[in-house]
Amino acid sequence: MIMKKKNEVQDSRRKFIRNTALTAAGFFIVPRHVLGRGFVAPSDRLIVAGIGAGGKGSSDIENFYKSGKADIGFLCDVDDRQSAETRKKFPKAKYYKDFREMLDKEAKSIDAVSVSIPDHQHGVAAMAAMQLNKHVYVQKPLTHDIYEARMLTKAAHQFKVVTQMGNQGSSGDGVRQLQDWFNAGLIGDVHTIYCYTDRPIWPQGVGRPTNNSPIPSGLDFDLWLGTAPKREYFEGILPFNWRGWWDYGTGALGDMACHIMAPAFAVMGLGYPTSAECSVATKYIENWNQAYYPESGPIASHITLAFKGKNGKPDVELHWMDGGIQPSRPKELGANEVMGDGGNGVVFIGTKGKMMAGTYGVNPQLLPTSKTKEVKVPQKMARVIGGEDGHYAAWVEAAIAGYGSEKAKNLSSHFDIAGPLTESVLMGNLAIRSYDIQKKNAKGDDFDHPGRNIKLLWDGANMKITNFDEANQFVKRTYREGWSM
Repeated sequence: MIMKKKNEVQDSRRKFIRNTALTAAGFFIVPRHVLGRGFVAPSDRLIVAGIGAGGKGSSDIENFYKSGKADIGFLCDVDDRQSAETRKKFPKAKYYKDFREMLDKEAKSIDAVSVSIPDHQHGVAAMAAMQLNKHVYVQKPLTHDIYEARMLTKAAHQFKVVTQMGNQGSSGDGVRQLQDWFNAGLIGDVHTIYCYTDRPIWPQGVGRPTNNSPIPSGLDFDLWLGTAPKREYFEGILPFNWRGWWDYGTGALGDMACHIMAPAFAVMGLGYPTSAECSVATKYIENWNQAYYPESGPIASHITLAFKGKNGKPDVELHWMDGGIQPSRPKELGANEVMGDGGNGVVFIGTKGKMMAGTYGVNPQLLPTSKTKEVKVPQKMARVIGGEDGHYAAWVEAAIAGYGSEKAKNLSSHFDIAGPLTESVLMGNLAIRSYDIQKKNAKGDDFDHPGRNIKLLWDGANMKITNFDEANQFVKRTYREGWSM
């Protein structure tokens, strides 16, 4: 065999690049893996496949494209109606309904995958892409179950891919400002954190409709169900209200906690909680009986998560409140001043002071708020270019740079960060669903339920509740036959 000279090899590559086109997507771009390990595509662009092309998936895809370094090569959605607008915007992107088929047929032409579909499908879709060594961007919450979050966190390193969760506020300037204030010692040691939201804004605390509806044309409902149990379609579950049903969504916690609790994790470096407990609000029906709907999340809840203090610092108690429940206003906050952003926010209580912010960590304030402009500390936490909008571009650039690059390590919500955050969020749901079990098992009248609202003790390393075994069924779901992670 005659070895080609170096310049001949380079000339051959140039001809290959010039004459090869990704015709299915309409781009004259060669995926980096086609050119060999370590060889950078001449366009230095990322070919993205979007799993979920409607709703939030549509805006995610648009933001990747706006980064200027990503091309949308493939789109996938089980619902032709929801994906119609995005398909019009990217007419050259090849369209699939089943992400498994897309990944099987197009793996050689895809660099990275965006997952923006209902929560119950996040884990299987992301893992399928990662196993093909595709970089992944996954909408919040990272997964439906704690087990799935742990597996994706491990898989990021196993398959050496660049990862990011879609809680864009974690890249915002507000979170970095909160970190700078805390690191400067302005509020001392934080021992209590309040996170709250006005969600849910979809039906929860309700029974599943008994009247089934015809499946709309263009929707493959069986594919949409995916890992979830086989159920009949009912009007209104799509495109948004699935969030309130445990089979598919993760309730108000899953929708908002990855945004609102993210500043707490960034500031405090929280790990796995050691315990969780909850109280929930339920509806009352005639004769003062509480309505019990275990398939749906509650109309409101208050979750308390305990975290072990690090390096001799005090333990931290984090309170999550949803359904419009809010903590008492700090005494340092003026009577007419807005706490957080009104309906949502986070408040840090320290030994020397307090600080707060709105959703995504926006509008950070020291308390009293007059201190915000009066106190100056050096800006030490590096800001993300573009802030929240830069969350997308940062992942695109990190994926181009590759696993292990500084850009990948500096992402605001790579899975080493997003995984533990999501697990803690889902611990709240574990407490809620354990409450449901206790109510179901309770004896006596509605005002005397023995054993309710126990504190769940959590062994984070082993993903196990140690004092109430029935709760462990929610750590890892059993998928419907034909689906696996």
